[in-house]
Amino acid sequence: MNSVDVVIVGSGASGAAAAWSLSRDANLRIVCLEQGGQGDPKQYPTTLANWELSRHGLASSKPSERNNHADYPIDDTNSPISIANFNGFGGSTILYSGHFPRFHPSDFRTKQLDGVGDDWPLSYQDLEPYFTLNEKMMGIAGLVGDPAYPEYENLLPPVPMGPAGQKIANAFNTLGWHWWPSYSAINTRSHGGRGSCINLGPCNTGCTQGAKGSVDVTYWPIAKRQGVEIRTECSVYDISLNQHDKVNGVHYVDAKGLQQFQEASVVILACSGIGTPRLLLNSKSVAFPNGLLNEYGNVGRHLMLHPLAYTEAVFEDDLKSSIGPQGCCILSQQFYETDMDRDFSRGYTMQILRGAPPMETAVSGYMMRRIPLGPEHHKEFAKYFNRTVGIAVIAEDLPHAENCVVLDDENCDINGMPGVKIHYTLDDNTKKMLAHGVERSKHVLETAGGRVISSFAPVKNAGWHLMGTARMGHDPKTSVVNSFGQGHNVENLFVVDSSIFTTSGAVNPVATAQALTLKICDHLRNNLSDLERST
Repeated sequence: MNSVDVVIVGSGASGAAAAWSLSRDANLRIVCLEQGGQGDPKQYPTTLANWELSRHGLASSKPSERNNHADYPIDDTNSPISIANFNGFGGSTILYSGHFPRFHPSDFRTKQLDGVGDDWPLSYQDLEPYFTLNEKMMGIAGLVGDPAYPEYENLLPPVPMGPAGQKIANAFNTLGWHWWPSYSAINTRSHGGRGSCINLGPCNTGCTQGAKGSVDVTYWPIAKRQGVEIRTECSVYDISLNQHDKVNGVHYVDAKGLQQFQEASVVILACSGIGTPRLLLNSKSVAFPNGLLNEYGNVGRHLMLHPLAYTEAVFEDDLKSSIGPQGCCILSQQFYETDMDRDFSRGYTMQILRGAPPMETAVSGYMMRRIPLGPEHHKEFAKYFNRTVGIAVIAEDLPHAENCVVLDDENCDINGMPGVKIHYTLDDNTKKMLAHGVERSKHVLETAGGRVISSFAPVKNAGWHLMGTARMGHDPKTSVVNSFGQGHNVENLFVVDSSIFTTSGAVNPVATAQALTLKICDHLRNNLSDLERST
């Protein structure tokens, strides 16, 4: 195929932001290769009466349940947390809940401030203008003035808290603890040519309305108008090098099952914290016999997953708690920063979740022996539906080299490329943090008048946040890419997804990953002519 200036691998949060940013230069020829297919919002589960069932089928975040041909084998039996991802146009933003906070300034300096983790090769201030730009592009609702953050410039009005959110907020006030309306990638008024949320159903099965800020309706329409070509159902399996050990393109299998080669001056990886190390490790050559950029064995290491604790309570009052975006209500960062009076370093976010929808209420109630079948079913069901509130504790996950992603040669995808194995354990710091979060969550819910009915950690099916497996840093011996996401020894190969995170923070990673992408692409656009000459 004809050579292009840039090939982007992956169309999710970071791939879309990269495509938009780079295509502002009208002279660039850019192709994005996505191994999943193009979804149709008209067929999202929220258009059907049985939409709840889809979360255990085609709209599941678990590859083992979804069984999509674009998925690859992930063996996470050696991990207390299962891996969740989605391969398709728009990536995991199609199924995410839209919770959209930024990292804190301290997250970039954990070694300096607290003696744990590693410091990033950049600062919050370096990313601040890109956070603001990204929030405008994605359409972020919230409230300025949060004392836990430096000042936001502008946001859409916050997602309504509802009676459940108000009750929990009052409990935080009683305790004197921080809380704030959630930062949400959800239109609360018309923005970016998209309508506002009309509460069609759960955000994490895809938004038919287009009110949720998934990149298929935010960055991609503009990027495509600016000339970016997107090819779906194209699985990249190898990054090719020329005789000078510079990247010269990628090998992939197209939608017809044919092997293709796309020549390019620059390759950008945006395949997630699992997919990016998988592709790098599979791209072996004489110069990189153990995988591309893996001279010092860092690719795939330092995996971070944000271990989660969960506590749920039931209330006497009907709180209409199932109404509204489930993952976007209010949050508390009372315990986000290190406190020397606690027995762990760093901290966590408390994310208040709305109640379960009807079928989930009935099924989980039955499984927990709270809601029987038979003549008493509806009476007991009414005691729980719209009366439950949950708190998810999102714990900062410190980087450890032994937590890693490796190739699984014994289990391959439909094209013969190896899947991955996950090796991951919880350290003592995380265990103490989760226990603390569980106890504080119980205290909040009980202060609000609730009766705690469930509490556990870690949550098994919660591996949505995949970070750290191609980390940034100044030293090639301890990192994979530099502060511009650029391979240390392959200058025309860039990585822009959350695999380059040095630490994990204690908030959802999408906002920070996209801000990083925009910053990296500004640098790339300004230096692309030099890179093309050198290759």
